[in-house]
Amino acid sequence: MVSYKELGLVNTREMFAKAINGGYAIPAFNFNNMEQLQAIIKACAETKSPVILQVSKGARNYANQTLLRYMAQGAVEYAKELGWEHPQICLHLDHGDTFELCKSCVDFGFSSVMIDGSSLPYEENIELTKKVVEYAHQFDVTVEAELGVLAGVEDDVQAEESHYTKPEEVIDFATRTGCDSLAISIGTSHGAYKFKPEQCTRDPKTGKLVPPPLAFDVLDAVMEKLPGFPIVLHGSSSVPQEYVDIINSNGGNLPDAVGIPEDQLRKAAKSAVCKINIDSDSRLAFTAAVRKVFAEKPGEFDPRKYCGPARDEMTKLYKHKIIEVLGSNGKAE
Repeated sequence: MVSYKELGLVNTREMFAKAINGGYAIPAFNFNNMEQLQAIIKACAETKSPVILQVSKGARNYANQTLLRYMAQGAVEYAKELGWEHPQICLHLDHGDTFELCKSCVDFGFSSVMIDGSSLPYEENIELTKKVVEYAHQFDVTVEAELGVLAGVEDDVQAEESHYTKPEEVIDFATRTGCDSLAISIGTSHGAYKFKPEQCTRDPKTGKLVPPPLAFDVLDAVMEKLPGFPIVLHGSSSVPQEYVDIINSNGGNLPDAVGIPEDQLRKAAKSAVCKINIDSDSRLAFTAAVRKVFAEKPGEFDPRKYCGPARDEMTKLYKHKIIEVLGSNGKAE
């Protein structure tokens, strides 16, 4: 058993309370490799933003659970080296699908876990979530649950259609499970193709897809039922078109990739939404930078020469999200 507190990590309880009161959202950035982790920590240290390092089931298998523990500990020490005296870093399991996986993450030093029973019947979701909460809370590990289904694909998580969260269920669900935060469905989606072309309109000037608005009426109803309760948005990448264009012009194939407009995320961040998940955007930034190097320097084979520019591009992206979208800069001095 490894305690996250020994690694210098924190759970989400205090950072969420501050975010709700302060009208901003905590960035929850997924990572799979060292370059992503370096970029996240550099961006957060330079902006003094609290951060949630997210690891999916697939990423955990890819990186190795033991290495992840030391990477998280190293992230805390790296943040201090960069001048962030009191880093607020949480290590979070994204989309845990079984009790056993959540328990393993708690035992290996995660400070927060998500149990996603959203695809299960309502009562089974409650039963599974409650079981995870009861175990995790013994070790002061916070638990995120999900109610409603997001469409799209992300690692092992995929669904053809989204189902909005039913506001009338949230009080019963939160009370009976004891979860610390709740991921809801209001129209966000996993992956780089968050909406089908037929769900969008096209900008007559640029020809780019314009996605439909998020269901803020559902969010408002949830906030009315659970005032002051931490709400989470998954699938909230904006899919920056400049990255899509770089990828496509350098041998890629991402037709009609479209994400969530940043003005809608800004609006959500000022509400009870205190955690916004961003994964696809960093993948796009990384891939765009790598493809550009390969196209301009086809003889390059030193990973540092293409992973380095990718890391720089992700750092720029993360800082933009923190300062211009989420408003979390300066909240973790």
